[in-house]
Amino acid sequence: MHSMKWTRVIMILLVGLVLIPVSGMASDFPNKPITLIVPYPAGGATDVVIRPLAEAAKKYLGQPVIVENRGGGGGAVGVGSIVGKKPDGLLLSVVVTSLHRNSYINKLPFDTVKDVTPIIRLAGYLYGILVRSDSQFKTLKELVEYARANPGKITYMASGVGTGGHIAMEELGYNAGGVRFSHIPSKGDQESTTSLLGGHIDAISTTSGWIPQVDAGSLRLLATYGEKRSKKFPNIPTVVDLGYKVIHNSPIGIVGPKDLPKDIVKILHDAFKKSLDDPNFLSVMDKYQMPVMYQNTEDFTKYWADSYVEAGEHVRKYIQK
Repeated sequence: MHSMKWTRVIMILLVGLVLIPVSGMASDFPNKPITLIVPYPAGGATDVVIRPLAEAAKKYLGQPVIVENRGGGGGAVGVGSIVGKKPDGLLLSVVVTSLHRNSYINKLPFDTVKDVTPIIRLAGYLYGILVRSDSQFKTLKELVEYARANPGKITYMASGVGTGGHIAMEELGYNAGGVRFSHIPSKGDQESTTSLLGGHIDAISTTSGWIPQVDAGSLRLLATYGEKRSKKFPNIPTVVDLGYKVIHNSPIGIVGPKDLPKDIVKILHDAFKKSLDDPNFLSVMDKYQMPVMYQNTEDFTKYWADSYVEAGEHVRKYIQK
């Protein structure tokens, strides 16, 4: 009888020991600064919009959100740096869907779905195809027809193999009847733009870090990849307007390491969701013509898994052809 009583007491104590850290895990979270990895170099479209978002999130989290740029590998270096780390919510990374394509092309040492915890989807990009303002190509159709007549002669840069700009340009060539362009991977938007301005390549296909150069008249925007024309450039056609069925916006999200506790995920989600309404963040988003594309944790988790499957289809069809 006494044995049964003590067994019951011990079981109650053990259950209590298990429950205390679980229920109290996020009670003081965050109690240290949070590091948010941007897996691309500083100065690109991803970097410039994430920084005001991180600054806004500080107000809701009560701790600084420190942005670190860890570029390389088409985003794999930065995201890979959080894989296997302690799931305490203090180390996060930005992700875009090009990471999935990268995993098919380069056989990454981590699983882009299973080794991260999706938290929130934030926004999308404005992608464009650009040439120098003194280029012989005044329209996208002129560029495509020249490439058709001169296979592989048109060189272009996108921010790494498998990125949105790369897959979009290859999809354009595919949908134009097998037109072949020559892709030269770059490390980010700034390198692509600098190479184009220097006359080292014929075109770029990338995110909207190029807007200041278009405004200054040094680059010519031939087309954008959105579903609709950009508000800032209403006279510039979309690729779809020109008869090529190519749409790309490559949504941006935030993830943590695998097994990030749900209560911490909720705190992070709620803070970043509120930050989407921050005037400074929205101002930068407008400057770079990037749409807010919010999804909550549940929806983003499903989207992230589904987009992995779609990425494999795109790689097989447009890159490994």
